[in-house]
Amino acid sequence: MSFSPYLGFAGTARAAMTRYAEIFGATDLAIMEFSDAPPDQRPPGTEGLVMHAYVSTGTGMPLMGCDIPEGYGPGGMGASSVYHDAPTAARAAEIVAALAEGGTLTMPLEKTFWSSAFGMVTDRWGTRWMISVAEPAQR
Repeated sequence: MSFSPYLGFAGTARAAMTRYAEIFGATDLAIMEFSDAPPDQRPPGTEGLVMHAYVSTGTGMPLMGCDIPEGYGPGGMGASSVYHDAPTAARAAEIVAALAEGGTLTMPLEKTFWSSAFGMVTDRWGTRWMISVAEPAQR
């Protein structure tokens, strides 16, 4: 069994997913718009909105998302966060800095008892991120 984060946005899916692809060095970015669907299968008011976006780095699970059309529920992440293991503290710092552009740094990247670097940020699209280094902290 596997799980993949699927993010909901309020009209900003294209910008968010494109930037995530840049930040994480994606090997694949695919964006399907509601306008790609047959006309009789498009929800009203979805012109210019993303039906499905897929970001893959070639390792691990993909990050997916879409714009949530009005009337289909709230956009944004609510109380959820996306967790990402960075290979090094330097790379974690780059990721946190990039995600914090236009967003809010909620916990600066710092050493913890479980990681040599861990930090939290809410990006400009309202997605909450937890960035950690995969190797354990040195004691």
